[in-house]
Amino acid sequence: MRKLILLCLFVIGLVSAVFVFLNTQGLAAKGEFDTILLDFREDIPADVIKQDLQAIAQQYNVTPQLDNKFSQKDHVYIIKGDRQRLKALQKSAFAKATEIIEPNYVYKLIPPAKPIWLGEMLSRQEDKEFTPSLTGPNDEYYSKQWNLHKIGVEGAWSQTKGSGITVAVIDSGVTKVRDLQETKFVPGYDFVNDKEEATDDNGHGTHVAGTVAQATNNKYGVAGVAYEASIMPLKVLSAYGGGTVADIAEAIKFAADKGADVINMSLGGGGESQLLKDAINYAHNKGVTIIAAAGNENDNSASYPARYPHVIGVSAFGPDGEKAPYSNFGAGVDIAAPGGTDAGAILQETINDEGEAVFLGLQGTSMAAPHVAGVAALIKASGIKEPDAILQVLQQSARQIKEDSLNYYGAGQLNAEAAVKLAAQGTINFQDFFRWLRDNGYLNPRFWFDGGAVALIPKILMVVGSYLLAWFLRVYLPFPWSWSLSSGLIFGSSGLFFLKGFYIFDLPQWPFRVLGSSIPELGNAIQGTDALNPIFASVLIPIGLIALLLGHPSWKWFAIGSTLGVAACLSVSAVLDPTVWGLGSGNIARVYLIINALLCYAIARLALKNEDKTA
Repeated sequence: MRKLILLCLFVIGLVSAVFVFLNTQGLAAKGEFDTILLDFREDIPADVIKQDLQAIAQQYNVTPQLDNKFSQKDHVYIIKGDRQRLKALQKSAFAKATEIIEPNYVYKLIPPAKPIWLGEMLSRQEDKEFTPSLTGPNDEYYSKQWNLHKIGVEGAWSQTKGSGITVAVIDSGVTKVRDLQETKFVPGYDFVNDKEEATDDNGHGTHVAGTVAQATNNKYGVAGVAYEASIMPLKVLSAYGGGTVADIAEAIKFAADKGADVINMSLGGGGESQLLKDAINYAHNKGVTIIAAAGNENDNSASYPARYPHVIGVSAFGPDGEKAPYSNFGAGVDIAAPGGTDAGAILQETINDEGEAVFLGLQGTSMAAPHVAGVAALIKASGIKEPDAILQVLQQSARQIKEDSLNYYGAGQLNAEAAVKLAAQGTINFQDFFRWLRDNGYLNPRFWFDGGAVALIPKILMVVGSYLLAWFLRVYLPFPWSWSLSSGLIFGSSGLFFLKGFYIFDLPQWPFRVLGSSIPELGNAIQGTDALNPIFASVLIPIGLIALLLGHPSWKWFAIGSTLGVAACLSVSAVLDPTVWGLGSGNIARVYLIINALLCYAIARLALKNEDKTA
């Protein structure tokens, strides 16, 4: 029996590993492109490269071109092509002279949800607003910037405002609207049109730059996170919001070479690029902290480039502190920041479709990422230089979320005040620690009853309850203990619940959530939805297991044990947490759980009686 169980666990593990491999490969290959990158090796002479380019042009009827003026030193060329031509080139003799032949994927600005105009924000009562402190900035609409209040930016400003730090905004460019006139700028570049002036023709980049360093305390408009930092505008996205991997990679290297301390990329897409990964590694090795938006598809993984190593992936939450409905989560998310919802958008001055300056409330992970970029600038201005150390400060100072099995928030929610104090002092003092305890609910007595330190007690009760039910039945209907029965008792009652919190970067979490869930919890174990909860939290699955496995000499005990485990799980849930999707969390849900627990017990009893008669 033990060998059979080990064999089954091996098969489950093997299937999970195969799924992980196929899923990861699929995510990496997913993306749009209509051009192909050719990155020639550094040791190939210029005349050989020229000959190869001429041969490629003749054989494939294309015109190889440099992406921009910076591409020549890197020997990066672009040709028109699809997946069929890509495969042909990768197998051709030309591949010997190249380091990389890959799709020139198109990444896009992370599309914001419905914009909210300033007039609407001022007239809506439900829009999040707060009362600024007496020492807060005097910007006209600062009271509408709930997002800055949420991250404790005023406490951070008492230490530093980011002076001497440069943040590169790799986006659709930046237009110096009125509230950016006093912001410091350093020279950037327009990689889309290959020119020096990186002005915005979309509005996205200007909005993002405003969150990082909008002029503050000027009695006009709104405030920025690190408003004494400098902005380096790098345009890689067109007016329509699309940009190529080649341009983004060159912009990253440009920023690293020109002295940027922090890079913000509120853009993304599918498709893994070695060229872009190399550029990120190049910038990271030069001490640049790189931040990117996780994406707005509500997917269980961040988009690229947030998924790459050495990139801090940022998810979004709203004014209520809950994950924003659109925000991606899971693999690739390192931290969460304010991104806004319909109840409260992120307000900044930007441009409209006609190029006119407007105050606009936007929501998205695009809006969340520059909050982290701004705080990273404040941390670096406080003396922490290395990007890995800056990430550590961001994560250690974040407001932790107690229950986050799907990795909605990464290390937690951005806390500018705690981050800057941790960076400046190396430790957080007692007052900061006391505030952290208060903000996370540890000083609230309800925490100790509703969760926190006693969160595992229901799981333990479920397991103990399942064994007690089995022992009670064994007195009246004798049966042997076995590994199969014990496995069923645990699987039905609690699962291997300690596995639920396991999180491995860039790998699907569903195998851990499935193995860490009891049968009643399987309804929301994969995608986090509760819609199937009433089916799994009922007698239906145990009936199916009994019907399927009762004739098997070994697995029938697993079915009986699982049925008793479900009975224990539903009984404990009825007392401690009677929540059923569609039925609420009141007496109706409690009665539903109790009835199904009794039915599970009755089914197990009938199965044992049948076993007794058969014996």
